[in-house]
Amino acid sequence: MSDVMTLVSPVDGSVYAERSIATEAEMNRVFRLARDAQKAWAKLPLDTRIGYCLKALEAMLAMRPRIAEELTWQMGRPIRYTPFELNGVEQRTRHMAKIAAESLAPLDSGLEFGDHGAHRTISREPLGVVFVVAPWNYPYLTTVNSVMPALMAGNTVVLKHSDQTLLVAERFQDAFDAAGLPEGVFQHIVLSHDQTAAAIAAGKADMVAFTGSVAGGAAMERAAVGTFIAINLELGGKDPAYVRPDAKLEFAIENVADGAFFNAGQCCCGIERVYVHEKVYDDFVAGLVDVTKKYVLGNPTDPSVTLGPMARARGAATVREQIAAALRGGAVAHIDPKSFPADKEGTPYIAPQVLTSVNHQMAFMTEETFGPAVGIMKVHDDAEALALMNDSKYGLTCSLWTEDLDAAEAIGRELETGTVFVNRCDYLDPALTWTGVKDTGRGAALSPLGFHGLTRPKSWYVRKAPI
Repeated sequence: MSDVMTLVSPVDGSVYAERSIATEAEMNRVFRLARDAQKAWAKLPLDTRIGYCLKALEAMLAMRPRIAEELTWQMGRPIRYTPFELNGVEQRTRHMAKIAAESLAPLDSGLEFGDHGAHRTISREPLGVVFVVAPWNYPYLTTVNSVMPALMAGNTVVLKHSDQTLLVAERFQDAFDAAGLPEGVFQHIVLSHDQTAAAIAAGKADMVAFTGSVAGGAAMERAAVGTFIAINLELGGKDPAYVRPDAKLEFAIENVADGAFFNAGQCCCGIERVYVHEKVYDDFVAGLVDVTKKYVLGNPTDPSVTLGPMARARGAATVREQIAAALRGGAVAHIDPKSFPADKEGTPYIAPQVLTSVNHQMAFMTEETFGPAVGIMKVHDDAEALALMNDSKYGLTCSLWTEDLDAAEAIGRELETGTVFVNRCDYLDPALTWTGVKDTGRGAALSPLGFHGLTRPKSWYVRKAPI
């Protein structure tokens, strides 16, 4: 095993950062410090813990220009967009701080009936050490979902970030250090996959919060077998959209395009398949193709670029393979990659693509693509659209585009998904819980349910002794 982790930038293939992988002794020390610090941290008043988190947030916001530039070089998102990832970090942190007291308050069940009435309550107790294993696609947003509420709830946190976004963990550390967090309460560490599994198997943490692939989630579960560690998994997706005949078409086209192509399609809840009612199908396809052709693919450090490279060349290769297989199966491509000069085989730079004449026998419509490509199918009615949307092993989000909110509710009740969007997509509201079904994972982040997942219930049955 190499003792150095190398971050290769998708911008130009250069080595952007290298960091030493922790030794076993260093790993043990980090988790021991987290364990030793947890009880004292949990005893601090909730407002004090929240105060530290809000100070860390302010420190992170002050680093916005540096963070934006680093983010562009680490994973390829255009510089015109990277400064705004911290907007979501701020929104989520402040919302969780706002609802923390109510979400973590004891549940009072009142007095028991009888001669010797007892007071019954259920308190929320921190789990202990939370091990956050974070991905590269939205590296600040996915991390903040677990880190901030975990700390507010009285846990300590160890963060292991993706090798593609190593510097993100360091910026979190900088922010918490600037806030004056006590030693051991928040730490980051550079680990290999094998070391990560070993830490979980050894029970060094009390919970694992993982965002990543289905294969990665399965590896987490294998490592945790027999430990009874809580594992929160947010895994793959193949999120659908349905455009009904009464949809505001221009609005739907603009938003579906953004949902499919923003961040080069590397969004957990990005739109990968679209079902369009036959009455508006031709107009929708023409409109989406027109919008797609207007994207500017190129070096993401250029402010005029609207579509950067994918984070890794192997990810772009997977997208190209899926598209090629679909074309061999009869799909029709509406975008000529040659019209995007930066598109080059073997590189992370790949043109956006819109495919029609696709079906569910194609991997392009059933397997996660995670790139700037979307398939469109014509449907005859709501029932057909519903059946196709549910015909997936994934279930993170689904978006419905319609003016008929009653119809949207009826469809939404039948959808096998974690979130139903109506006239919106590719968005995470911290007031709602972030969860999935099927192979997309289990558990919940954000909202009061996010706090519940980061704590355990303790029951209290208290009565006076009889005289």
